Amino acid sequence: MRKFARFTIIITLFLFLAPWLTSLAYGSNNDAGQAGIQVEAAKPPAAPTTMIFGKAIGGVTPGDLFYVDATDSSNDICISLYITNAHELTPYLRYLILKVAVYFQDEDGQWCQAPLWDGSPLRDTYITLRNSPVNLTLPGLTRYKITIDSGCYYCINADTGGNDISPQFYLTIETV
Repeated sequence: MRKFARFTIIITLFLFLAPWLTSLAYGSNNDAGQAGIQVEAAKPPAAPTTMIFGKAIGGVTPGDLFYVDATDSSNDICISLYITNAHELTPYLRYLILKVAVYFQDEDGQWCQAPLWDGSPLRDTYITLRNSPVNLTLPGLTRYKITIDSGCYYCINADTGGNDISPQFYLTIETV
């Protein structure tokens, strides 16, 4: 009887504190409003994911957030990436630090790390629950993808009450 009781307690604790696979990217693509610029949110299979554990530190599997096609616009573009639901995540996450990267598509269709508008290398850029938005200026006439290359979190609350604790991203683009 003790083994059954112990087994029941372990299963109950496991279900309460079990990791839940959570997609980190739910995108909204806005109408860029700029001639020659198209924005598409990445579909969930390409999006970054993580396993959320209650009262634990964890990492993030890299993935794509948005695809930006500025091949028909000769103007430089200013990209602003926002986390729109940070206020909903703070009761569950003490911190969320995500490394944002930008890649451009070369003539062979390969994705390469994008430089800044002045040709200098893109510096390490992080988006957190407190420093949204992240702003980047990039040259036009190119196709880009905005990604999360790495990240970490600290989950302070194991009971989400059925709430989705995935960050929601929003991207805006302006021509410079």
